[in-house]
Amino acid sequence: MSVLINIFLGLHIIGIASLLGGFLTQMKAMSAGTARFVPAMLHGALTMLLTGVALVGFRQIDGGGVDNIKIGVKLAVLFVILALVYVKRDEERIEKGLFGAVGALTITNIFIAVLWH
Repeated sequence: MSVLINIFLGLHIIGIASLLGGFLTQMKAMSAGTARFVPAMLHGALTMLLTGVALVGFRQIDGGGVDNIKIGVKLAVLFVILALVYVKRDEERIEKGLFGAVGALTITNIFIAVLWH
């Protein structure tokens, strides 16, 4: 089971890298007011959702405990990110504040995962 958990953890990290990488590649465009949500951001967020749910299930099957409050907060943050990216995915330009909010929420989710014990 630990091998499966580690594989899904790696996929989860790839998802966050895709979401954050998509944001970072648009930083210059954000300052110019021409940023848009690239497909990598949506795909990364969806990957995070699917692998995160699987990780929680695998940990519970394996007999390990999970912090349900932490998982709930991370899930809520991810749902906000997903909603914003999904609804605005076809727009040519995203407002700086909205685009920056997705980046800030992404970084917040990373810090929740790393620092909340």
